[in-house]
Amino acid sequence: MPDDGDMTATPTVVLLGTLDTKGPEHAFVRDRLRDAGVEVILVDVGVLDKPTVEPDVPARDVARAAGTTIDELRTAGMAAGHRAIALEAMSRGASALVAGWRDEGRCDGVIGLGGSGGSAIVSAVLRSLPLGVPKLLVSTMTSGDMRPYVGTSDLTLVNPVTDIQGLNRVSRQVLANAANAMAGMVQRAVTAPAAGAPLVAISMMGVTTRGAQGVQARLEAAGFETIVFHANGAGGSAMEELIEAGAVDGIVDLTTNELTSELYGGILSAGPGRLTSAGLAGIPQVVAPGALEVINFGPRAIVPEGFAGPERRIVIHSASVTSVRATAGEAAEIGARFAERVSMATGPTVVLLPLGGCSTFDRPGGPFVDPDADAALFGAIRSGLRPDIPVEDVDANINDDAFADAATRIFLELWQQVRPLP
Repeated sequence: MPDDGDMTATPTVVLLGTLDTKGPEHAFVRDRLRDAGVEVILVDVGVLDKPTVEPDVPARDVARAAGTTIDELRTAGMAAGHRAIALEAMSRGASALVAGWRDEGRCDGVIGLGGSGGSAIVSAVLRSLPLGVPKLLVSTMTSGDMRPYVGTSDLTLVNPVTDIQGLNRVSRQVLANAANAMAGMVQRAVTAPAAGAPLVAISMMGVTTRGAQGVQARLEAAGFETIVFHANGAGGSAMEELIEAGAVDGIVDLTTNELTSELYGGILSAGPGRLTSAGLAGIPQVVAPGALEVINFGPRAIVPEGFAGPERRIVIHSASVTSVRATAGEAAEIGARFAERVSMATGPTVVLLPLGGCSTFDRPGGPFVDPDADAALFGAIRSGLRPDIPVEDVDANINDDAFADAATRIFLELWQQVRPLP
């Protein structure tokens, strides 16, 4: 595979598509890739009919890699109306083939075109690829909610504007741009450098930005590399996955707000795995209840009735995000969930409580200041934590320099328990 030290090797791109319905469009992209100096493996993942262009890897081989046959998928799957069966099987088979080609050095990037069904297959394959491998999807679904397709991967999305059905002056330009983008990515791919400084994850969102930046600056000054995740649901999920994969050496989990969306149906949930991976991995972690008092919903007009009444404290954060202050009862429940997750820790762990507020909204004079609710949150955390996990109070807001100083100091102390400082 090409890297900065070997720009003479010809990269290979895997082109995935349903060639029974979108053959000419994939042939056009294949030819543009070849014109750009890229080798192409054209893979048919269609299950409806015979391909309209000749693939390098036919659909029957993809089905076989999934442990089934293309005839079985067409009759038992499609004829019975269970389209998802066929989509899942072709995703699984294509992912297995691509993984094998990656091991053999025959796949430097993957691209595909699709409508809803094709995008489901292609995106599943793209999500299976490691971080940094060029991956591009041209999808008619791009203008909608793409989180199910993207997940936590670094795939590139292209909106085709038209349906992927026929070649015309618009589609040729868009598809050529997509092909050229993929060719550029694989030809200029850079091999990841060897691990250097230890990598520490930090979680943040808008209302904890200053605090996260303070911790980041202090850790980098101490010789660490940092990686910051936006606590917007997808960010927290990505962070947990990287920790589980062993890519992160420690964490200052400053912003655990995603727990509130998980509990109360907000838009930023990271699912039940949030605040678990670092503890199970045993890496040093400093954890804070950053923005735990904030429950984030969508536009103001669609905030659920129980959270939208005049008795609630509400901040319209943006046109698409409405923040609601947790009550004392809700805060206690959130604190209990936080304590339950942190108590799973198997490695060095400390919880820091910002007595001056958990966000900019909760800063003295801010719209979410509520001493009773904060007391309920902190009380639930203290009472719910495993007794051997230390809790340290910091008389500051989570965004203050004093809190960043405390978080960094404690992280360095935990780090020295397991490894020497960098």
